[in-house]
Amino acid sequence: MPNPKKRRTKSAVGRNRAHLALKKTSLSICPKCKESVKPHNACANCGHYRDKSIVEIKTKLDKK
Repeated sequence: MPNPKKRRTKSAVGRNRAHLALKKTSLSICPKCKESVKPHNACANCGHYRDKSIVEIKTKLDKK
């Protein structure tokens, strides 16, 4: 199996890793409750997705 001919320099490694940074997640706003929501996901606060109630959110008062 072949081995590398020369050692890779620190700057070459850094240039290669320049594209590995994490990207910020984009957030949209729920039209019903105005909370921040990931795109294409139901709102964790009110349970709506595309103006329809998808998930029923139980509050602390419902559990008692």
